[in-house]
Amino acid sequence: MRYLLLLFIAIPIIEMWLLITVGQHIGAPLTIWLVVATAVIGVYWLRQQGFSTLTRLNQRLSSGQLPAREIAEGVILTIGGALLLTPGFATDILGFSCLFPLTRALWANLALSRIQNGVMASASSAHFSQQSSRQSSPQSKHSNNNHGSNDIIDGEYSRED
Repeated sequence: MRYLLLLFIAIPIIEMWLLITVGQHIGAPLTIWLVVATAVIGVYWLRQQGFSTLTRLNQRLSSGQLPAREIAEGVILTIGGALLLTPGFATDILGFSCLFPLTRALWANLALSRIQNGVMASASSAHFSQQSSRQSSPQSKHSNNNHGSNDIIDGEYSRED
């Protein structure tokens, strides 16, 4: 959370510094034109990449597969679009990195691995706390039946109509 606050403070300062520096070198009108041009080009490209990702998502869904990568890429495209609409050059660089298929795949791999690591850490933490609560519970020490316990019974279910 601290990093998010730091980003909200640092990014506008960096953007202002870049805009002023570029404006001093090439002039204010050309700087403004570049900011608008990158936004227009970015939105056009975002639309194309978004439709491509949506098509792949629909193909995966229709084949019965989980479209985790496509969902991650859709979120990255959304973030990239927001960054491209934000005036500035640093946000444009990050935004375009979200639109290029190669770098977007790298961002998606990073996001999916972080999510997977978080889920695994959460699951192992929950498993550890469940095991420790079972060991310290007086019911689990003195009871041999499974009635009322939190054990999971694995099985199969089929519905015949």
